Amino acid sequence: MSIAELQVYSVEEADVSGGVCVVRCVGGVARAGQVYAAGESRLGLRRIERYGRPVAFFAAGNVATVHLTGAVVALLTRGQVLTAVPPDGHALGELEAWLATDPPLEDEPRPLELRALAMGRARDARLPDGARLRWGRVAVAATRRKAARAGEDALVAAAEEAAVRGYLIQQFGPGPGGDPAALCRDLLALIDLTPGAAAGEARSWRDLPKARILHLRRIKNLLPWLALVRPHLAPDDPLAAAVDAWTRVRPRLP
Repeated sequence: MSIAELQVYSVEEADVSGGVCVVRCVGGVARAGQVYAAGESRLGLRRIERYGRPVAFFAAGNVATVHLTGAVVALLTRGQVLTAVPPDGHALGELEAWLATDPPLEDEPRPLELRALAMGRARDARLPDGARLRWGRVAVAATRRKAARAGEDALVAAAEEAAVRGYLIQQFGPGPGGDPAALCRDLLALIDLTPGAAAGEARSWRDLPKARILHLRRIKNLLPWLALVRPHLAPDDPLAAAVDAWTRVRPRLP
């Protein structure tokens, strides 16, 4: 089941028991009876109206007036995103436990939607750094689940994972954000060419079979993440020389 998300346009009325908001569904399907998270607070979606009539649900891309329970309605702001959770409310810790041990979860989040949700939280500057880092690690785990479920090409999957890992290192630094050297080793291990061999193929890449051109492009998509964490490598680290060699080759690749 896709995770439903609502983006607040406006709070029309609110009191201690709840209120009425105009929202757009930006993910999944919103249904009356669902519970939504606003930070650590919970809101109940009691009623949905579209064009002045009550409806049971509405899907992504549509706007509706919703009646919500919970005093926090009065504190909602334009643009804020509310995320559907099961009635008991899967919290960050529960998602971490699920990804670590894979127990059954009611209303299990799909990896693609969970990755998007977790990256949104990891980028949310309103959250403490510790929470953002935890959400980032959930995003890494969800990215791996997504790749495994879809049977993605290893280079494609590595580029998506590197985007998350690279962001965490960039934002929070080596150590808390991750290990730059480990990221470089992981990516370089997937490349089946030397920089010199790749440069040789790149000289006449338009004459190569389509599958080979695609392979070179997938290698090229890994290289920005190597360059991103390059400043964190020790000058005498052999990985630094390897990253520099690939950085020089990158502009020549298709």
